[in-house]
Formats: sequence, C-alpha cells, structure tokens
Amino acid sequence: MPENGKHRRFRTSSLTRGIIAVSTGGAALALPVIGATGAFAAPAQPVAVEKAATSTAASGKGIAAQKSESATYSVILGDTLAKIAREHSVSGGWKALYEDNEKVVGGNPDLIHPGLKLTIGGKAENKSADKGEKAESKASATSDRAAESADRADRSERTSTSIAAEGAPAAESAPAAEPVSYTNDLDGWIKESLAVMAEHGIPGSYEGIHRNIIRESAGNPQAINNWDINAINGVPSKGLLQVIDPTFQAYHVPGTSMDSYDPVANITAACNYAADRYGSIDNVFGAY
Repeated sequence: MPENGKHRRFRTSSLTRGIIAVSTGGAALALPVIGATGAFAAPAQPVAVEKAATSTAASGKGIAAQKSESATYSVILGDTLAKIAREHSVSGGWKALYEDNEKVVGGNPDLIHPGLKLTIGGKAENKSADKGEKAESKASATSDRAAESADRADRSERTSTSIAAEGAPAAESAPAAEPVSYTNDLDGWIKESLAVMAEHGIPGSYEGIHRNIIRESAGNPQAINNWDINAINGVPSKGLLQVIDPTFQAYHVPGTSMDSYDPVANITAACNYAADRYGSIDNVFGAY
C-alpha cells in the first residue's frame, strides 16, 4: 500500500506566492504583491512635511536674526531714556536701555544730551564678545606702545650720549604755555565757565548760557530776587543765573569760588544743576 503523501505535490500557499524579495544593495526587502493593478508607492506626504518643517525652522532663524540686530539712536532735544525706551518698545524699559549704554551715558541715567549715540536692542553676549575683543585689542596696543616707548627711550639715550661725546650744547627746554586770560565782563565770564565745564564734563553752549542769563538777571552778577517763594522761604535766588544757596552748594564745581555771587562760580554751578535736571542748560527755556 503506497505511503500517504510521498509523491504528492503540496499546494503552494497564496501568501507564499505573494512574497517577492527585492535586493537593495545586498539587503533583502520583502514586499507583498497584491497584483499588477494593486502595486503602490510610498506616500509623498512625509517628504512635504519634512520640507515644511525645514522651511519653518529657516524662517524662524531669519526672524530670530532680525530680532537680534541692534540699532543706533541719536539723542535729540527733550529726549529721556524712558521716552526712547517707550518709543522703541525696548524690553525691560529705560533700565535695560541704560544698562546697554551705561558706558556711553555715564553714572547718571538722567544725564543725556543731544547728539549722544545709544545702542537699542544690543545683546549682552555680543557686547561681552565686543568687550573681550576690545580688551584684547587694547592689551595688544598697550604692548605695542610699551615696546615703541622702550625703543624711543633707547634711541634717545644713544643720541644723548652721542651728542654729549661730541660736545654739542644741550637742547633748550620748551617754554611753558601762557595761562589763558578772560575779560571781566559777561562774555569773559561765560567763556571761563565753559572752560571749567569742559574740564568736568558738564554740557552746555555759549548761546544756552547767555540766553538764560539775560532772562534771569539781565547780566547783573549781583542780582537777587527778594519777592518769590524762595525769598519767602529765606533762600532768595542770586547771581547771573539766579541760584539759591542750597542748590549752589549741592552743585558747586571744584576750582571755582564758594561765593554764589561770583559770576564764574554761579554759572558753572547752575549749568551743573541744569545738566543733572534737564540734560543741559541748552534745554532750559524758562524758570528752572
């Protein structure tokens, strides 16, 4: 009796027939074949999504780059840090603006004057990098100057020795500069005050000082106001720019007289006060 199934051909499973091995560089990829009309390609949607994500990321980087850019602003008459920060939507307000420009503005954030250049929107990292570069550049320049100075000293010593050996006469010393003299009138007082102000970094112009003097005292250094509220309080306004004694003492500029009637001392103290309060005496057009 024949053995069951010995010469029988087994039926191939439809699932087995539907598997085709596709070689891709030595690796076999098994794909189900449904039929000639049922073959399909991988959907293109993931590629589109990837491109969209890449485009969005690039766009975001562009926007971030735009936001990180800084701008330079030139101060005009009547400006304050608070006003500038508000008009340019500075994040952190006037304090952040002051911190970014403290080196330019100085120790008093209320003391800004027309023409001052402020940086708006600068990043701390960039400024730190700039400071590092500047420090490195400064150190390099200092080193170069030191080397140059040493070289000059060496050349000078050699030259002096050579001249002494030849019996040449010593060079005459340069005459000392003559002191500047000022006329004892309104023009001279203003010019002398401007020289003192320049030494102490106090802003102000001849026109601004002269205009306010004419309004306040008509150019009389002994003028005194005995009728306004200051006089009633026992501290009358005095001198060319009508300064009360407490203000004169608080804003007195070293190197000038302690007499509030002294024309130069009165002008420089008043200009120092106006700079602290209004940015400059040039910004004062009325009672102050």
